Amino acid sequence: MALLQIAEPGQYQAPHAHKLAVGIDLGTTHSLVASVRSGMAQVLVDGNGHSVLPSIVHLHSDGSTVLVGHAAATYIGVAPANTISSVKRFMGKSLRDIGFSHPYTLQGADKEMPTFNTCHGNLTPVDISAHILRALTTTATLNLGGDIKGAVITVPAYFDDAQRQATKDAAALAGLNVLRMINEPTAAALAYGLDANYGASLLDNQCIAVYDLGGGTFDVSILRLNKGIFEVLATGGHTALGGDDIDRLVARWFLQQHNLGELKALAANDLQALVQVAKQCKQSLSNQAQVTMAWQGCSSVLPLATFNTLIAPLITRSTQLCHKALLDAKLNAAHINHVLLVGGSTRIPYVQQQVAECFGTAPVCHIDPETVVALGAARLADQLIGNQTYSTVLVDVTPLSIGIETMGGLVEVLIPRNTPIPTSKTQEFTTYQDGQTALKVHVVQGERDLVIHNRSLGEFVLSGIPPMTAGAARIAVNFDMSSDGLLTVSAKEQRTGKQSFMQIKPSYGLADEDARRILSESHRNASLDMLVRTLVEEKVEAQREIAALHAVLAGQLPAGYDSGPLRQAMGQVELFMLDLELVLQPHHLQAEQKQQLTEQLAKFRQAVTHLKTFSDRLAGAIMNQSIASAMTGTNINNWQ
Repeated sequence: MALLQIAEPGQYQAPHAHKLAVGIDLGTTHSLVASVRSGMAQVLVDGNGHSVLPSIVHLHSDGSTVLVGHAAATYIGVAPANTISSVKRFMGKSLRDIGFSHPYTLQGADKEMPTFNTCHGNLTPVDISAHILRALTTTATLNLGGDIKGAVITVPAYFDDAQRQATKDAAALAGLNVLRMINEPTAAALAYGLDANYGASLLDNQCIAVYDLGGGTFDVSILRLNKGIFEVLATGGHTALGGDDIDRLVARWFLQQHNLGELKALAANDLQALVQVAKQCKQSLSNQAQVTMAWQGCSSVLPLATFNTLIAPLITRSTQLCHKALLDAKLNAAHINHVLLVGGSTRIPYVQQQVAECFGTAPVCHIDPETVVALGAARLADQLIGNQTYSTVLVDVTPLSIGIETMGGLVEVLIPRNTPIPTSKTQEFTTYQDGQTALKVHVVQGERDLVIHNRSLGEFVLSGIPPMTAGAARIAVNFDMSSDGLLTVSAKEQRTGKQSFMQIKPSYGLADEDARRILSESHRNASLDMLVRTLVEEKVEAQREIAALHAVLAGQLPAGYDSGPLRQAMGQVELFMLDLELVLQPHHLQAEQKQQLTEQLAKFRQAVTHLKTFSDRLAGAIMNQSIASAMTGTNINNWQ
């Protein structure tokens, strides 16, 4: 008798073709791995029954043993220099960017990602993260019973290109095939929008805000969900704002109560032990009116009201970023239908109160805020690997604008901030000087008009351009950004086919405050930047005209033409250009000097207009001489 292949509703029609894929929430304090099983997304448990893996790696003094998770956590107070926690805060950052307190010995150049000096040698944050990812992969294999074919890994919405690339490098080191990296708030929205317990239509044709306060980072995303399309309208956040900072605030308060000095003065072992006590008190205050905090023979009662006062500035900073994200999305709080809570720190009652006040509606937390990100990532992984028939379209956005440097140190933006990704943008440029055979493509990220105010992502040179007159070459620069937010830049000279490209892979990321600073400065200095851009563009154009006039004056001038007034006018413009270069120095670019720049622009334009009077006369004289020369020896009959 033939057998029928039967699948229950919600299960797979082709079970033998089922591929194993996982979603990974690589968190600052805790990490999780989830997968879709029998049509439902589930968080997977390790051999000891733990569903949550502490993001801690201990490097044993024997030089070979590596412990991850709960086993490593027991060494935090015993061997802090060789027990790495909150490694996510170090990912993709330079040594110079790491301004927060930590018990580790770091090595490396200021502009490079540092290494941890451990008993296993110097290890990068990528190496440490790879150990965590290997442990999660082991848990997945134990549960699913086969090779993992792909993974979706979540990252904070405000992770820049360097931090995303570092995460992808860690996955590669752990032997994982990354199907996609998505923002953590977006993953949470996927979990709510697709979870069968709540119905796929729960968030259809509505706007939602995802407030994600984890252990080390804060993210907010504004999304529009409609008929399976998840469109990110705006993102915001802070890469060093989270539960770890709350723990340190409580620890600092305790030291002040007993006049025990500053956190930074504590020995590494004492610091780790005190922060752990503070963390336990924080967690207890989620359902208690007060808690007794004890450490090294001292104790103090910490009331909930005092705790709320301590953390108020930090939570206020997060709600300010929420208002900024709403502004970027061209919405206000009244447009938001649901607010989703993500991250363990959102269990704090004061956080929930402030979020409700910020958006004017009580937040939704039907799904455990610590697992929701992993569950959403698992849903997407299951779809991308080809197991699911439903089709969810996920439209993410770029957190900051990306462009290239042009003449005068200006930025030409190719991919504006909040552009949906994946995306590909191409724009044509040309050469500045006659005979130019190479072109440097300098890629920058930020919101200001001058390169000096933005962050450099990398540069390469397109060489082999045939000598041409200035402006004759046609160079197409293409920016191709993947759905992971990784950027490939290419440049091609259209006439010859000469081409060069690079994948943007910087060795360090934005500093802790850089993302916020870049956006706030761009708005504060918008009118000043516009004026400076006008000055620089007109100066570059004047320089080109001066160069052309010098070339003409170096040759044979029309008979009887007096070049003196022209040379004098050229000198005047060149003097004004020198004045402009001084005014446009970085330390001069302050908002209060806008009037000075306006006056300089007026004087400069007046000088250029004066020069044009004499350059037009020269052009007329040359034209007359050319016509006279062409007409010599001819008569009217030649034209009949």
